[in-house]
Amino acid sequence: MTNLVINPVAFHLGNLSVKWYGIIMAVAIMLACWMAINEGKKRQIIPDDFVDLLLWAVPLGYVGARIYYVIFEWGYYSQHPEQIIAIWNGGIAIYGGLIAGLIVLLIFCYKRMLPPFLMLDIIAPGVMAAQIWGRWGNFVNQEAHGAPTTLHFLQSLHLPQFIIEQMKIGGTYYQPTFLYESFFNLIGLILILSLRHKKHLFKQGEVFMTYLLWYSVVRFFVEGMRTDSLYIFGIIRVSQALSLILFIATIILWIYRRKVVNPKWYLDGSGLKYPYSRD
Repeated sequence: MTNLVINPVAFHLGNLSVKWYGIIMAVAIMLACWMAINEGKKRQIIPDDFVDLLLWAVPLGYVGARIYYVIFEWGYYSQHPEQIIAIWNGGIAIYGGLIAGLIVLLIFCYKRMLPPFLMLDIIAPGVMAAQIWGRWGNFVNQEAHGAPTTLHFLQSLHLPQFIIEQMKIGGTYYQPTFLYESFFNLIGLILILSLRHKKHLFKQGEVFMTYLLWYSVVRFFVEGMRTDSLYIFGIIRVSQALSLILFIATIILWIYRRKVVNPKWYLDGSGLKYPYSRD
């Protein structure tokens, strides 16, 4: 049988190794930005605002993802502080990136006088698409997988042979949890994209909150299958706890905004005259 295992290094530029993970992440970021720009035009937000936000959110989001990981692995990093900045050795967490990205967006919207919930609505589907695509970086790196399984089980899922072979690590087959998360988030993305333009369905902030609800449920169950989870007190999976908190908080926020705030409909847009200028 042909060896279909993918080399994590895509190519070399001199002594520099360019990895598939980095390429996949770059494509994911561009995809999210492209989707936000296209939807933003329909909601009276100019492309420059999304590009400027991207230039802040991506690097700071990466820092947030690293800080989050280090905090919950402090037992190791307190003994090896020189490894805290060694991001090339891996060690980031998507929830940390999302939290940092949210903080950046709120500050950005305040400075630019943009409606934050509308911006979150516009950006959320692109972020979800980026997450779906980005999980394939974990696939190439043979990480973020589940517990050991059998070849027979993987074949019973009718997976392509290249996925099955990539899930064979050190002679053992593992659950492709990256694929489970990617697949179910794809269903959620299709649902959101098919519903967000329906009249009088979503108020501003509710496209984003739909994303949060969907992702928190998917992540909660997939996280329970993974073997590389971060833990609190050695027994509670951090991402499961955060997913549960996020789910409950989002429902409360949704009800509060509907009953008390009564925001504009999503399709009403920003109310700004497009194209406006930042000059």
